[in-house]
Amino acid sequence: MRFLTLALASALALTSACKQMDDKTVDSAALPQVEVPELSEQTMKDVVKELSLDSYEGRAPGSAGEEKTVAYLIDRFKKAGLEPGNNGSWTQDVPLVEITAKNVSALSIADKSGKAMSFAYGSEFVVGSYRETPKTKIDQSEMIFVGHGIVAPEKGWNDYEGLDVKGKTVVIMVNDPDFDATDLKGDFGGKAMTYYGRWTYKFEEAARQGAAAALIIHDDAPAAYGWNVVNSSWTGTQFLAQSKDAGASQTAANGWIQKDVAREIFEAAGQDLDKQMAAAKKKGFKAVPLGLKASLSFDNDIARKASKNVVGVLKGAKRPEEYVLYTAHWDHLGRCTAAADGDDICNGAVDNATGTAALVALAEGFKKAGAPDRSIVFLAVTAEESGLLGSKYYAENPIYPLSQTVGGVNMDAFSMAGPAKNLTVIGKGKSQLDDYLNAAAKAEGRTPEMEPTPEKGFYYRSDHFSFAKLGVPMVYFEGGDDLVKGGKEAAKAAAEDYEKNRYHAPGDEYDESWDWSGVMADLRLYYRVGRMLAMTDAWPNWNEGDEFRAIRDKSREGK
Repeated sequence: MRFLTLALASALALTSACKQMDDKTVDSAALPQVEVPELSEQTMKDVVKELSLDSYEGRAPGSAGEEKTVAYLIDRFKKAGLEPGNNGSWTQDVPLVEITAKNVSALSIADKSGKAMSFAYGSEFVVGSYRETPKTKIDQSEMIFVGHGIVAPEKGWNDYEGLDVKGKTVVIMVNDPDFDATDLKGDFGGKAMTYYGRWTYKFEEAARQGAAAALIIHDDAPAAYGWNVVNSSWTGTQFLAQSKDAGASQTAANGWIQKDVAREIFEAAGQDLDKQMAAAKKKGFKAVPLGLKASLSFDNDIARKASKNVVGVLKGAKRPEEYVLYTAHWDHLGRCTAAADGDDICNGAVDNATGTAALVALAEGFKKAGAPDRSIVFLAVTAEESGLLGSKYYAENPIYPLSQTVGGVNMDAFSMAGPAKNLTVIGKGKSQLDDYLNAAAKAEGRTPEMEPTPEKGFYYRSDHFSFAKLGVPMVYFEGGDDLVKGGKEAAKAAAEDYEKNRYHAPGDEYDESWDWSGVMADLRLYYRVGRMLAMTDAWPNWNEGDEFRAIRDKSREGK
């Protein structure tokens, strides 16, 4: 979910006067030696079990479940020995807009003769609005296929070239044009997704172009999840950041359609979906008017609310005005599409009660080991599931200046598949924090490896990205895909089972039979990396040529 401005890609490289490590590597022998204290498995269990109770109602922002979550985390942070992290307060208000679509009509697609097709909400399409308006209506809006919906001048790519889509409905492919590549070579990173491939970008660009509505064609592989995830995520209450224009600059309606639905639409337009999608992967693709008109309508229940980030701090002993971040999101989807048994609470036990519990367990560990040289900020953010809104708000309104924030570690959804021989690094090779992680992994007998599925765009799907785009080096890694028991085959089976049966679904519940050994092994790595960062006076940076390097250098120059 997630936001990147083109200014980062085009920023001029600046030379920082600050103390920085060598761009290529860090001598691991020069890094602080870290002893890992006993980290409490019981704490992990207790916090995950508590936060995923039905009484928390899925921890939706602005709900009674949020009130319980925030109160519980404050209590656990206090007991862990932290201090309030926001000028004497444990929380930071995050202004949100809550929009719930009601009375959603079918999606009606009419041809020139007036003959219409009708598609059902939920099973065949989903839709919502980013505008604060009581009713949304798309009436006989001309449809046009715009390929991947990308405008990337630095790559010589413009799917909207020569188009006027004002008032029209654009139909868009998910992911990047070179998604099918077998390596990382290509205009858009080859197999690895760039931000241009994320669905959030597609809607942002459609709004910039003035479209009335945007519909993304869902396809399991390039989307990285099945329709069940889209359905559960897009039906029910949605959260947005409050804006000065109440969303007036956004498209009136944003949504997804099943690929089979898209195929029917293209056939009605006299077009072959597969051929057009293949053509859209090549530079110079020209958008295709479909000669069809789309209509739909729905009501919006709207409320402005202040959700909360929870912030605790452990003050540094020598350089308390320099900060290391640990982040995890406490929120989940609340009530969502019901399972077959009628359960409609998305408890979010793995996603992300586990990461939230890790904040508490790590706080206890840091307190037990004694204050490090630099201050440690433990930040439990809201509304990650709605587009990284809590972390985005903190990054844009930091309690502790980003120029004084050394770097950080993000934790999102621990694996319950057991210990792994390796670990998966999301965005490996982007920053000098890799050297800290390499040293930590070596000490734990683990091997850091690049994510096996870079096409899924995980780098743009969690809270570290909110800080990265403003220059703060952040490391994000997970348990590996080569399990001690069962190897890669067992890891793949476990990941597929979770994605199919529990991810963003009521099935993501606490399980007494879970194997916590892999979680605790990963927690040791998270501790080591943060402790090393907090015990050095160096300022690791993004590697030379990385998109975030220039903005970090500029930030540090003006510290």
